Amino acid sequence: MIKRLLKRLWKDEKGITGLETAIILIAFVVVAAVFAYTVLSAGLFATQKSQEAVYSGLKEAQASLELRSGVIATANTTGASGTIQQISFIVSNAIGGEPLDFTGPTANTTGNSGLASDNSSNKVVISYVDQDQLRDDLYWFVTKLGSADEDDLLEQHEKFMITVGSSSVGADGGNLINALGTALSVNKQFSLIVSTPVGAVLEIERTTPAYIDTIMNLH
Repeated sequence: MIKRLLKRLWKDEKGITGLETAIILIAFVVVAAVFAYTVLSAGLFATQKSQEAVYSGLKEAQASLELRSGVIATANTTGASGTIQQISFIVSNAIGGEPLDFTGPTANTTGNSGLASDNSSNKVVISYVDQDQLRDDLYWFVTKLGSADEDDLLEQHEKFMITVGSSSVGADGGNLINALGTALSVNKQFSLIVSTPVGAVLEIERTTPAYIDTIMNLH
């Protein structure tokens, strides 16, 4: 009788142990499934972010400008102490990307400062910097070249000539002589920085020669 009772108790213990083991296994499976889902979600999120970064980088590159000419300077005065009043250069899309709005700035006619008006709506901003000064939002205008259409969007296969400053001092919004505190003269290193709404900036760095001619290609 006692032996039979002990056998029944032993069988019951086996049943309890098996149930506990099953519960533990199920718990492990659930935890593993949750962990796998978390890892998979994190991987998908990282992949999506990487894809967005690639597309964003491609968009930035496609909207970048490329310099397509020499940098032409027009003198205000010539000679060994001459000064420059106007700079021109030609640009296009670097990889034939998205159109860029080159609507020109409104001339600041108050004093013809050589800078864009405070209420100007231009999207492209051109700045000047040298060892003595920084001037933001210079006055500039566009000349459309070749097969470029009539709008102000720089599109695939189009070329725009950008001219910084008007053709004479104190006229049409002013030029570099009006805009700069220290005139751009001989043997001076300077940069023009062209900033667009999207894409990397185009920085044009040049040095003026020891003698200023009426028209020069700066190297």
